[in-house]
Amino acid sequence: MNTMDRMIRRFGITVVVLLLALVGQLTYLQVVDAKKLDHDPRNVRRLVRDYSHPRGEIITADGKVAAKSVASNDLFKLQREYPLGDLLAQIVGYQSFVVGNTGVEATYNDALAGHDPDVARFNFRNILSTKDQYGSVVLTVRSDVQEVARQALGTQRGSVVALDPRTGAILAMYSNPSFNPSGLAAHNGTFVNTYFTGLNNDPTHPNLARAYREIYAPGSTFKVVTTAVGLGTGKVTVDSTFPVRTSLQLPDSPRTLANFGNESCGGTLTESFTVSCNTTFADIGIGLGDLFPPGMHAFGVGERPPLDVAPGAVPSTDMDGKPFATNKAFYGLAGIGQGFIAVTPLQMALVAAAVANNGVIMEPHVMSEIRDAQGGLVRRFEPKQWKQAMTPQVSATLTTLMNGVVANGTGTPAQIPGVPVAGKTGTAQVGGQQAPNAWFIAFAPSDAPRFAVAVIVEHGGNQGSDATGGRVSAPIARQVLQKLLQGP
Repeated sequence: MNTMDRMIRRFGITVVVLLLALVGQLTYLQVVDAKKLDHDPRNVRRLVRDYSHPRGEIITADGKVAAKSVASNDLFKLQREYPLGDLLAQIVGYQSFVVGNTGVEATYNDALAGHDPDVARFNFRNILSTKDQYGSVVLTVRSDVQEVARQALGTQRGSVVALDPRTGAILAMYSNPSFNPSGLAAHNGTFVNTYFTGLNNDPTHPNLARAYREIYAPGSTFKVVTTAVGLGTGKVTVDSTFPVRTSLQLPDSPRTLANFGNESCGGTLTESFTVSCNTTFADIGIGLGDLFPPGMHAFGVGERPPLDVAPGAVPSTDMDGKPFATNKAFYGLAGIGQGFIAVTPLQMALVAAAVANNGVIMEPHVMSEIRDAQGGLVRRFEPKQWKQAMTPQVSATLTTLMNGVVANGTGTPAQIPGVPVAGKTGTAQVGGQQAPNAWFIAFAPSDAPRFAVAVIVEHGGNQGSDATGGRVSAPIARQVLQKLLQGP
């Protein structure tokens, strides 16, 4: 074989190898990696397809349309609209060709666009008809309860989360300030970018879903967790007594921890819980030592709650990686929900729900049902357990303690005539010279729990430095619980 023949042969082999590689790559892209590419947010063809294709509605539990598509005179043919404006913006999210999808619009995009296998299967019977094929999402959220939360917060920054502790269904989740998502669904790129930049540069952060995307020191509401861990580990009993005093010297620290208003308190666990005595619960946190972090994890503290609202809930911060031996003072602060402890309002609603539900925390969710284009049921959310936070015995003890807070303690503004309410107040210090954040968590009826709620009002709201959780946030929780108790 001469030199020319060898060169031709090598060239032919090279061409064959390249062709095989090309065929292999195409096969991989079209078969193996097809789903990943189809869901890649940079896939412009997919975006145009989704915008041009009829898209299902997002509907509240009380039948209000929160998102729908209307005709538009442009490339996409359809325009997404949000009739409820800012009321559900941080749950429903938006579908934006310019800045992407968030919220339910993102989580359940395939169902809304008709690409979900179950939706496609249910729509198959109508495939030869002229009817549009898509799915709709029915929420667990009630717009009327959401409206009560919005009105109760008023101009104050903060969040309200209400849920069914038996199923994890979120009934309301509102943060103030909010924003109108319709501006991000527009098809004018310049307008959308300007609106988006304005939201991001706004110092009040209206596009921040505070309820599940921001963390705060929980203050005395965290004493529910501290008590549960203390009772569960046997470090504390209902018969435990604590010194009556105005302050506590934190171990291995020059810092002294005072009670609210420099009051003198202590005594039994019940007495300390009812008046929210800081020195008692700092004592418990120190006494728990390295048993405290695992007890927090049992409530999901330090983890990311599995919320079905894209981009999801952020994790809280706990005492992981901070052993007691070198952080004794911070374990005292953790006992009263300060120091390294920071949580979302959603997380504290789940803490209240754990007490209400015999110690079990269900997965929080906003999707109730997915329906096909003709309204037929495709899928219903099946409640799932997320955490076993405590035993039923401990939750029963905490229910009694929380009843006392509302009956004759710091949470009396949450009282509802004829309905027993269990709750816990919190007034959490923040950095600098800012007024404290006011917290309240509760559930009702406490003898047969149906609803759990968490409220935070940032920096004291309208009452500033005079704010307490009982004075500012408990009345908001009461209004939301009253609306829920009225029924749909």
